[in-house]
Amino acid sequence: MKYSPLGSSGLEVSHVCLGSMTWGIQNDLKDATEQIDFALDTGINFIDTAEMYPVPPSQDTYGDTERIIGQYFAKSSNDRNNVIIATKIAGAGLKYIRQGTMISGRTITQAIDASLDRLQTDYIDVYQLHWPNRFSPHFGKHWPNQVLATKQNAAKERERMRDIVTSLGNAVASGKIRHWGLSDDTPWGIHTYLEICKELGVPKPVSIQNEFSLLHAKDWPYLIESCVFEEVAYLPWSPIAGGLLSGKYLNGARPKGSRYTLTQRQGLFRDTTNCDGAVQGYCDIAEQYGMTPSQLALAWCAQVDGVTSTIIGATTMTQLKEDIEAFTIELSQDCLDDISKIFKQYPIPF
Repeated sequence: MKYSPLGSSGLEVSHVCLGSMTWGIQNDLKDATEQIDFALDTGINFIDTAEMYPVPPSQDTYGDTERIIGQYFAKSSNDRNNVIIATKIAGAGLKYIRQGTMISGRTITQAIDASLDRLQTDYIDVYQLHWPNRFSPHFGKHWPNQVLATKQNAAKERERMRDIVTSLGNAVASGKIRHWGLSDDTPWGIHTYLEICKELGVPKPVSIQNEFSLLHAKDWPYLIESCVFEEVAYLPWSPIAGGLLSGKYLNGARPKGSRYTLTQRQGLFRDTTNCDGAVQGYCDIAEQYGMTPSQLALAWCAQVDGVTSTIIGATTMTQLKEDIEAFTIELSQDCLDDISKIFKQYPIPF
């Protein structure tokens, strides 16, 4: 296993980050235990979760993934101090989480305490803002005029961000969190937080996790350049595009128990004709070069300059082993050239 610095944190994280959002719906504690044990044995030292997990989120399952992780470390001989745990505070929109209110200094304090309790730990290594308070171009909303910057109040947003940074600084000072990061944010969000942290004398964000894959590479090169130059670790989530790049959903297929058979909060916005065309092309390349489509997608993601650690998720041990193996694959130049042809044909397929 290879490791890279997590931004300016001083931590070294494995190139593979174990995602957990299926734990509590598609996977139970027994499954999660098997996954974590195997991941730690391979050298993975980084687990990502969130208070709203599992996904799809619901009031009945809210917080269950964190509870599973807490139960694991309470019973396991593996030392929690050797594992970097990142979790996230949910933003506005889910009525059963703090009445659907925006992220604020007050809700951060509440949410951190609740996560610490569910995780059965004294500290969180990286505490992340799951999505911005403002309307942002994520979850398929990246086409022109879907997000109207001219209709948003930047000054008001900065005031909210100052309140957030102050609370995060207090949490770091108290030892409840060691570092903090962003998720589903933009270059403006990153740089505004950096400015506010400098202004208030609070430790800056060490990471950002955004959706990034062969089907959704909008962060290259502009946001990733910002991350590299500002020492903010870039952590791709959904590198297989919600399972789409595995090829299992081609031609409308819906394997039993798969994510596409569950109700999706954002809908199946990646399920388009152009995505089918792109995925078929990548599947053909994977077969040609002797790997699975998922491995092709993950190996490609890992070799992108500026990527720190890639967040993977699996519902079966077979999938997990396949995915982790992808990070030992070095794509040849011929393979990368073939990928590039499909990538340029379908640069924004959803």
